[in-house]
Amino acid sequence: MLDLDPPGLDLYRVGHRTRLKWHMGRRVRSDVPFTPSRTAEAMALGASFEVDLNRHAGAGFAVLHDETLDRETDGHGPVIAAEPDALRRLKLRRPSGEITDEKVQLLDDLAALVRAGSAHPETLIQLDLKVGAEAIDDACVAAFAATLSGIAPRFILSGGDRVAVGRLGRATAGLNLGFDPCNQGTVGEIEAGADLQAFVADALDALPEASLIYLDYRAVFLADRRGVDLIAAFHAAGKRVDAYTLDLHHPGADDSLKRLIELKADQITTNEPDAVARRAVELGVAALDPVSK
Repeated sequence: MLDLDPPGLDLYRVGHRTRLKWHMGRRVRSDVPFTPSRTAEAMALGASFEVDLNRHAGAGFAVLHDETLDRETDGHGPVIAAEPDALRRLKLRRPSGEITDEKVQLLDDLAALVRAGSAHPETLIQLDLKVGAEAIDDACVAAFAATLSGIAPRFILSGGDRVAVGRLGRATAGLNLGFDPCNQGTVGEIEAGADLQAFVADALDALPEASLIYLDYRAVFLADRRGVDLIAAFHAAGKRVDAYTLDLHHPGADDSLKRLIELKADQITTNEPDAVARRAVELGVAALDPVSK
């Protein structure tokens, strides 16, 4: 793939660094999620990028968002019933349904790239766990820990199921952990006046080992309008904050981008990091290197 824009990696403002995380491994919004070609590129550039994990039949994980294969690949049926070798033979689909030449990846494949020295020192791979604790048995824990043995600091495991994330994380030496306290009702609850102090406290208690807290960026802004800086609250507890998922076609995107940078978000998740980086510079709110802003 050839991209003419500088890669969207980091933004700097008044000494603070905000990373741009490639949501679902996308560099531009038209990308097919989770392709091996973008994965290799992200690792070579030192990007922060996210992949989703669903358990497969071999006790490991496939890099897929859905529990079933039909929408994302040319396969059929539940991911958890598919064997690793069969998954690697499948091809990814575009959102339109068109089959591409890009193959499905496994967590093992990401680990192999890191072990081969293909990852820039700044690379951070978010593993967003899409299964709950009921899918995490002893065999799965052992396989996960073995897959990331010796390279775990290059990864951060996240998810909304604190039990599942905690069980895998505590078994894997050196692995970074993250936690997402937001659900489908969070934005509405904050807008309706939810107790924000309790929200922060509950998030901190849910998974104390988590170093990064993932927040729906809309929740950050609704709290901000009420005079509460959620990012600062988590910073005060020693946590970093990722605000997700902001794209430039969203209503008020320019204001949202500026405010997230002003609030010192440590990371912004986006499906178009190149375009977001360019827009931040155009708005004069951030620079692409630490000495220019």
